Amino acid sequence: MVSTVTTTTTTTRNRPVRRRTIVLAALAIYLGVAILFIVALSVSLAPSGGGGSVFGARVAIVELEGTILDVDDLVRELKSHRDNPLVKAVVLRINSPGGVVGPTQELHAAVLRLREARKPVVASLGAVAASGGYYVAVAADKIYANPGTLTGSIGVIFQLPNLDGLMKKVGVEYVTVKAGQYKDIGNISRTMTPEERRVLQALLDDVHAQFISAVATGRKLDRAQVLGFADGRIVSGAQAKDLHMVDALGGLEEAVDGAATLAGLPKSPTVVGPRKKLSIMDLLRNQLDLRGWTSVAPGLSLLRTPLYLMD
Repeated sequence: MVSTVTTTTTTTRNRPVRRRTIVLAALAIYLGVAILFIVALSVSLAPSGGGGSVFGARVAIVELEGTILDVDDLVRELKSHRDNPLVKAVVLRINSPGGVVGPTQELHAAVLRLREARKPVVASLGAVAASGGYYVAVAADKIYANPGTLTGSIGVIFQLPNLDGLMKKVGVEYVTVKAGQYKDIGNISRTMTPEERRVLQALLDDVHAQFISAVATGRKLDRAQVLGFADGRIVSGAQAKDLHMVDALGGLEEAVDGAATLAGLPKSPTVVGPRKKLSIMDLLRNQLDLRGWTSVAPGLSLLRTPLYLMD
């Protein structure tokens, strides 16, 4: 009987010890996870170049690559830099031949909002920054271009195939029922009427005028001066500088230093690299070269034919 009481007492005494052990183990695990999270966060926020503290002032780089179609991610990225007090300036690296008008104007407006938040924006033109790519660039405080950059192409294009002759040859009849004289404007099964051409030309002229106004305002040029080169021509970076379409000749490094100067930071500042988004389709394109299968030429889209600011 005494032995049983002793064993019970010992077990009772061990319970608080076990509880403390469990609590301490849980705290250790929690602290370990917290430390790992802080380390991972520090790595993700670490500057991509220029050194400096993770939590110091920095210049962010945002990349605009390829045809301008869906800009939601880029707009969100610009907004995150606008709201981040550590980001003092942004460099917009542009390698784009242009794209659809609406998304291009959304990006232009997003850059202007950054400037309104007192954050300088510098555009760095890469291999090609033409048409819509240049439209976005003129929203920046300053534009850098390489001497051989292809830029300009200030114009608007709307392309449609005309399959009238082909359909008649193969005996295909395209039946259209509509309410509204211009509802089937751009119908590929027939020749465009003079009235329809005038409607579309008026539309393109209006968007072209918007483009010219954006360039004149962004570059602080007289409208008449912009009209002198706003005829759709492509120019080199060196020619663009002579036309006051860009401010200076130089690459990404010069643009980063220029952004730092505008923000009151020393040259060779801490830099936050662009966000990278990798999808399954990107991997397939890289490995299997599926570009021909996953893209449609602007002029061959039968379901949608948007206005393009394209080189």
